[in-house]
Amino acid sequence: MQLYGLKTCDTCRKALKALPNAQFVDVRAEGLPPEVLRRAIAQFGEKLVNARSTTWRGLSETQRAEAPEALLQAHPTLMKRPLIATDAAMYLGWTDETQAALAG
Repeated sequence: MQLYGLKTCDTCRKALKALPNAQFVDVRAEGLPPEVLRRAIAQFGEKLVNARSTTWRGLSETQRAEAPEALLQAHPTLMKRPLIATDAAMYLGWTDETQAALAG
């Protein structure tokens, strides 16, 4: 299981604490692997982009109009966090539903 997020993100830290066996990948330092990004875009689409982030507010209207895949490749910190990938599924955010799915 891989947990993609930011090491400074409180929500990512909570998820990592609850999932001690997860491998943490800091997207600011390492980026999001292209195959993981494609799989996440296919499943979550535009929901993968955090339009409430500081990075988003700093983008121009032209940049905001780009496809989610291009935006996340150029600005990995725009990703809604955490993104948790297992062999069978992907989860976005540390919601009650995600926690319940990963607990069992």
